[in-house]
Amino acid sequence: MGEFRNKTIVITGGNSGIGYAAAEEFIAQGSNVIITGRNQQRVEEAALRLGAIGIVVDQGKIADVVALSTQIKAHTDTIDFLFINAGIAEMLPLGQITEAHYDSVMNINHKGALFTLQQLLPLMRRGSSIAFLASIHATAAAPGAAVYSSSKAALNALVRVAATELGPKGIRVNSISCGAIATPIFGKFGMTGEQVAETYEKIAAQMPLRRVGQAAEVAKLAMFLASEGAANITGGDYIIDGGAMLNALVDI
Repeated sequence: MGEFRNKTIVITGGNSGIGYAAAEEFIAQGSNVIITGRNQQRVEEAALRLGAIGIVVDQGKIADVVALSTQIKAHTDTIDFLFINAGIAEMLPLGQITEAHYDSVMNINHKGALFTLQQLLPLMRRGSSIAFLASIHATAAAPGAAVYSSSKAALNALVRVAATELGPKGIRVNSISCGAIATPIFGKFGMTGEQVAETYEKIAAQMPLRRVGQAAEVAKLAMFLASEGAANITGGDYIIDGGAMLNALVDI
């Protein structure tokens, strides 16, 4: 506990999964953490368990994103690390894509992420850093992921432009591209605990490392990108996928 002690960390989508794990890591290092999420009850419960500040925000609604800056200013006037982690993974084959599906995914995964960065940027100072949660789907071609993959590819482009613009201000910007990570996401699709376990077993069998990643591992990568050890790292996309993209490249 030293480098991150008393630092202010903002994590969108921090009430569960990777965001929650990241909040745990930073709090363990003495940071002051603010998490956001769409569901008020889940945000309040997570904030209470963590000892964090919870703010209810729907990243897909620009009015919410604009209001977020004011809400954060009630607690701090600076952000040392911003982890734009909130996102959704809704899949549909090309023939079934609707405008509503497109808007739902893009509004949260790309538009909301962009405007979250824009609105919170005035709170970031020289030496601060930003990380976006991206996905290997930005490059991989999975059936049903046309809109989701597009949203993550657009996010990676945003990271490169933001790193170029903010570099002279001393602000670093990177992304983390995950493969299969054990989070509550499959449970949100209505799967039972047994079905989730079977799904992870099938996924692990296809990985070079024969395992599914853990949210805490992604959290540690985010912490590294926020650290002084990453002082010369910006504009990068860091893959944590258990080697999944190796299989994708071989198949190609």
